[in-house]
Amino acid sequence: MNKILIILACLLMLMTLTGCAAQANGFEKIENTEGEIAGFWQGLWHGIITPVTFFISLFSDTIGFYEIYNNGNWYNLGYIIGLSIVFGGGSKSTCRKRS
Repeated sequence: MNKILIILACLLMLMTLTGCAAQANGFEKIENTEGEIAGFWQGLWHGIITPVTFFISLFSDTIGFYEIYNNGNWYNLGYIIGLSIVFGGGSKSTCRKRS
């Protein structure tokens, strides 16, 4: 019963995260940047959901995992921090137990 609940919770989380994916990579609209430009917090969020959006982008041409309309260094910093949160950022190597 617990395994079923864990699987259902993971599926629910996966479906929730897909609703927050980054915009499509539309180079044809590069002149039209009237919308909101992504900053640090959106970069952080996009870095956290990158594994999910990357998997979905393999099957869909309308999903991208990196926002092309961003404010530069602050977005990139947030994106890298988000990736570090998801993938551990090297903290696993410092937690080895000595025998």
